[in-house]
Amino acid sequence: MVEVSLGVAAFTAGALVVAGQVTHPGSSAPAGTAFAPVPSSSPAGELTVASVDTGEKTEKAAKKASGPSKYTDKKAVAYFRGKWKDGPAAKVRDIRTTGRYLRIYTSLPEDAGNSKSAITLCRRGLEYLSEQGEPNPVVFVQAEFGENGNPVLANILGPDDTDCRVSAPKPK
Repeated sequence: MVEVSLGVAAFTAGALVVAGQVTHPGSSAPAGTAFAPVPSSSPAGELTVASVDTGEKTEKAAKKASGPSKYTDKKAVAYFRGKWKDGPAAKVRDIRTTGRYLRIYTSLPEDAGNSKSAITLCRRGLEYLSEQGEPNPVVFVQAEFGENGNPVLANILGPDDTDCRVSAPKPK
């Protein structure tokens, strides 16, 4: 139940960030920031995503986060590719930002939660956001696309979170 609440809270926070940019177009976003389309409900209750680009290859990459897409933060990708050339860096498939949120999509399997590579990439995401001057960074390192989408393998949820480890509530 707590995990569902955290997921809803994270989705709501992300939606508010995007909504703020849509409703306040004069506000400035960090350079290189790309915004994903805002999900909407269809009459049948299914979640749909609006798309600007009709290119099939780009759309598939965007949905699976398996490579660069129109949402890729090119500045963050250049930073990661230029600074590190090791095993964890080779796992990065795409990096996307929305406001203070940084999402690092990888080729790591979904069972690599809290792995050394996932934690390393999370810390690097924190370093990147720090260098960008972000005072309250949020970082998600996500697995390759699978049955569960792109599960989170490591994260920082704000200033009170310091270890990049994804935690789960203890069973009762």
